[in-house]
Parts: sequence; structure tokens; C-alpha cells
Amino acid sequence: MADLTTAWLGLSLRSPFVVAASPLSKDPEAIAAAVAAGAGAVVMHSLFEEQLVHDQMAAHRFLDVRTDSDAEARTFLPDVDVFSLDAEPYLRQLERLRRRVDVPVVASLNGTTPGGWTRYGKQLEAAGASALELNLYEVATSPDEAGAALEQRQLDVVAAVVEAVRLPVTVKLSPFYSSVPAFVRRLERAGARGVAVFNRFYQPDVDLDLLDVDRHLVPSTSAELPLRLHALALLSATTTLSLACTGGVHSGRDAAKAILCGAHAVQLASVLLERGPGHVAALRDELEGWLDEKGYRSSAEARSVLDFRSSPDPHAWERLNYARMLGGWHARA
Repeated sequence: MADLTTAWLGLSLRSPFVVAASPLSKDPEAIAAAVAAGAGAVVMHSLFEEQLVHDQMAAHRFLDVRTDSDAEARTFLPDVDVFSLDAEPYLRQLERLRRRVDVPVVASLNGTTPGGWTRYGKQLEAAGASALELNLYEVATSPDEAGAALEQRQLDVVAAVVEAVRLPVTVKLSPFYSSVPAFVRRLERAGARGVAVFNRFYQPDVDLDLLDVDRHLVPSTSAELPLRLHALALLSATTTLSLACTGGVHSGRDAAKAILCGAHAVQLASVLLERGPGHVAALRDELEGWLDEKGYRSSAEARSVLDFRSSPDPHAWERLNYARMLGGWHARA
């Protein structure tokens, strides 16, 4: 059987399958089942700084209601199970998960302030995280801030976190950059060790009956994979960073496509939420079977075979191929 071991962020993984940031990481037994089925690492669900701030503000409002002029009343604190005043519950989850599984556990951080990124990054390192995944997830809403300013702010955040921790830092990107390869090169200069493509952009729908925003989250499908493959093929040829594919991998053959385009790791979320953590075994078997069928001795041997530099037809990844695809389309009768 083909060897599936891989190196990602300087970490040695038994397979390229990584449990992506999702509610699964809140259940150590579910993660243990995924690891037993062949997962090589796990990324915890994201620690959102704004959620911590929201909880802290809720606690302050609660205290304002409950306190009066009595000195003892002013020392009253609500039960910690009611309000999470800091990252402590997340840190405890991280520690429990580390004790439960024998694969790298990556913490995921989604910050909002420069101090928050570095403060929580240090806490996650102290709790034993194997690496740190930063979610550079901003919804641009102001017409007064240019894209260059937003990108520079994100680069400053990455540089600050890299300086504050000794962990390998990877960055989970959205696809909405004018030039993803150029931005990734700047991330590499800032000290990042890897990137994951792509974060699934928040896309609220509209409820026509309630005349309100519908916040229902729709799981990914394999139809989302080509956007990631295009980015991986370009990045594999232009950066030395560890590359992860996140979003759209629902089969072993999907994973093979990502690896051929340059992925060192493939992150799984929706498929495991739909089919259970043990489904990693089916994906692993399918990937091994495909590699054996094509004569590859390992996933490392297949990596980047179809990236922009190595593909038999590199123009397939460029703009010219768009015209060819349109020219080859025929309407049904």
C-alpha cells in the first residue's frame, strides 16, 4: 500500500487527512474516532475574540444589575458556567484533546485586535498546541478602507503573532485577494509556515417569509473544490510554505486531486459532520487505492505533479483556458 505519511508545518503526520476546525473538536471521543480511522492531525474549532468580548460585556451587564451599594455585593461574580470571561474553557478543551489523541492538535484563532491575536496566541501555545492556525477573516464593509490597507493590517497581525510564539503559524485565507500568490509571498516573509485555502466566506441568505437574514450554514460539496485546486496549483509553484486544502474534499479522489495540485494536507469538516468521524477510513482507503492504481509509492511522490510548474499543460491554470472552456461548451438540444 502507498505510504500516506506527510510533513505539514514541520509536523510529521501519519496521513494527509486533517480534521478541520469544526464542532467535532468539542467532542474528544469523536476526534479519537477520526484519529483511529486514519486522521493525521486535528484543527480545533476557532476561538473567536469577539465572542469572548461579547461574553465579558454580558457578564458586566449582569453584574450591574445584581450589584448595589453593599461592598459584599460588589464582589459577586456569576457562575463560570454561565459566562466565559476568557479563553479558559477553550484552553481546557485543548488540553483534554491533547491527552486523548496522539496526533498534533492545532489551535485555531480568529482575532479582532492586535493585542488579542498575540495574547491568545501565547495562551494557546502554553496550553500545548502543536501549531496555530490564524483565520484572517474580515468582511470588508467600509468604502473608505482600500484593499492594500486591509492586507497590510493582516500582515502586521501575522508578523506580531509569529514574533510572540514559537509555534509554527499557518494562515487560513479567503479567496478574495487581488493576487493570492503575491499575498502568500508576503505572508512567507512575515514568518508564516503555511497557508490553508480557502476559508468558506460567510454567505447569509434572505428569508422571504420572515423578511430577515437567514444565517443557516450550508455544508460544502465537492463542487467547491476546483477553486482550491487552482490556488494550490499556483501556490505550489511559487512558495515553499506548507499548503493545506480546506473546503470541498468529500472523497479520497478529491484528496488525490488536492495532493496532485500541491497540498501537503487536506482538511475535512462537512463530510465528517455528515457521515461521522469514522468516515476518514473510507477516504484513506480510496486515496491509497488510487495511488496504488497509478503506481505512486507515496502521497509525497504524487504531490505537485499537476501544479503550475509541473503540469503537462500549465496554460490550463491560466486565463487562456477560460476561453477554451467556453468554446468547448455546447448547449443541450
